[in-house]
Amino acid sequence: MMFRHTVAAFAAALAVAGAWAADEPVARPGSFADNPIVYFVVTDRFANGNPANDGSYGRTREPRPQDDIGTFHGGDLAGLTQKLREGWFRELGVNAIWITAPYEQMHGWVVGGSKEFKHYGYHGYFALDYTRLDANMGTPAELREFVATAHAQGIRVVFDVVMNHPGYGDIQSLSEYVTEPETDKKRGMLWKGYEAATLRDYHSWIDYNDPAWLQWWGPDWIRSGLRGYTEGGSDDLTKQLAFLPDFKTESPKAVGLPPFLKKKADTEAVELPDTTVRGYLVAWLSRWVREYGVDGFRADTVKHVEYASWTALKEASAKALADWKAANPKAAVDAAPFWMTGEDWGHDTTRTRHYDIGFDNMINFDFQRRADARGAELDKLYAEYARALAAPATHNVLSYISSHDTKLFDRKALYDGATALMLAPGGVQIYYGDETARPDGPAANGDPQQSTRSDMNWAGIDAALLSHWRKLGQFRARHVAVAKGRHWQITAQPYTFARVHAEDRIVAAVGAAGRVTLAVGDVFPDGTRVRDAYGGTSATVAAGKVTLDADARGLVLLEALP
Repeated sequence: MMFRHTVAAFAAALAVAGAWAADEPVARPGSFADNPIVYFVVTDRFANGNPANDGSYGRTREPRPQDDIGTFHGGDLAGLTQKLREGWFRELGVNAIWITAPYEQMHGWVVGGSKEFKHYGYHGYFALDYTRLDANMGTPAELREFVATAHAQGIRVVFDVVMNHPGYGDIQSLSEYVTEPETDKKRGMLWKGYEAATLRDYHSWIDYNDPAWLQWWGPDWIRSGLRGYTEGGSDDLTKQLAFLPDFKTESPKAVGLPPFLKKKADTEAVELPDTTVRGYLVAWLSRWVREYGVDGFRADTVKHVEYASWTALKEASAKALADWKAANPKAAVDAAPFWMTGEDWGHDTTRTRHYDIGFDNMINFDFQRRADARGAELDKLYAEYARALAAPATHNVLSYISSHDTKLFDRKALYDGATALMLAPGGVQIYYGDETARPDGPAANGDPQQSTRSDMNWAGIDAALLSHWRKLGQFRARHVAVAKGRHWQITAQPYTFARVHAEDRIVAAVGAAGRVTLAVGDVFPDGTRVRDAYGGTSATVAAGKVTLDADARGLVLLEALP
């Protein structure tokens, strides 16, 4: 049965919009938690705002594109700030930017794929020092400038964070911080001549049985299978993902600083009394919030860290942000609390226990596989999501069509993919370059996801597609009803639906052609002036209907004018 509404309540709501100019739509964006529009960017692959930081720690690039997929390419925080100033994110309707973890990564490389490429930590998942900004990303001043510039535009900053594991023991970092004992044959656990290591013989330069490994993170901190360390387990909480060392976040044992950090002259890590591994990680990660006003975290590999650690991180970060906002009241976006979303592979729109232990939101893995739905299937998807997420639901998700961990959406179908995503109930994540038709990069047989992280195609932007994303994004940003409203189908041809929230309402049509008449009487009362936010035309509702000319793209996005 169609969900019906009294027009009187809506007319009363419109009456409060007197401050709006006559030709401006009534905007009801809702809270950020209800209507997140998050732009996810692999910072290193986006924009190079400060070439002076390229090649930090001696990092180098490879001449052939297929060999260069795992190196640092030069994107940085200064580049993000530059694009903020140009209005890139604001014009997309974005209200948060999720950046890859910017803290210091292992300095060198490890073997990537099937001995196919040199794999650096350009993506932020190979942490070395959680207390330092990676020099390839920029300086503390540049991070402050980026956060301040985003906040001034009402855009939040979200860090990717990893509590499950640090980075690998790469040859370069080990040569810098694990140097004893030194003999005529070895430097720590490295055989002399290690500087000549190649993809084919990399591991032969490392003695994995040498007791010098105890000078790395140490057995109190990680599972690694190395001599003197605990082997990784077989369950989700103790396994070593991709053979990475696994933090002992569940351990009740108080620990000191890892041995290598004691030798790292520029670290800002200090000994904390009676503190566990979890305590150190929480202190290090929440410090970014307290120091810089970071608004939220995207938590990596949620199911591989026990719930208590996520709760501790959320509580510490919430306090840190509250303290930062109290000290910087004019620099904050608003008074909203710290926000956290998480990645648990396969999670959908179901309200799971994650929302009770600190997560406000979860990545929705269900949407990408269904994003090419059309007509009845698209309505089925929207109706399902709206039932799960519409107000007064107390949880939300981020749906996406492309991801750094899965695949890019069909580049030939991005108009339809953008429409499906940006009109979906819940929150949305735009992956950098989906708005410009950024092509896949070179692929590695042993790590095909590397191709999804190609450089932003600034020299080859699809301007028409970008305009499409911008119209959809700005419309969504004005309307909490898109994210949290009750949904029902009005007609199947063209596919037309309504979303109605206590504070807001919209009608959208997909596949409209030429001059169309839409039945909107259950949403907008007679006499309401409405605007098509996509085509730019306006009309007045009469006899429960509105007639207008659809844009050539076949999309109509109706919103009320005061």
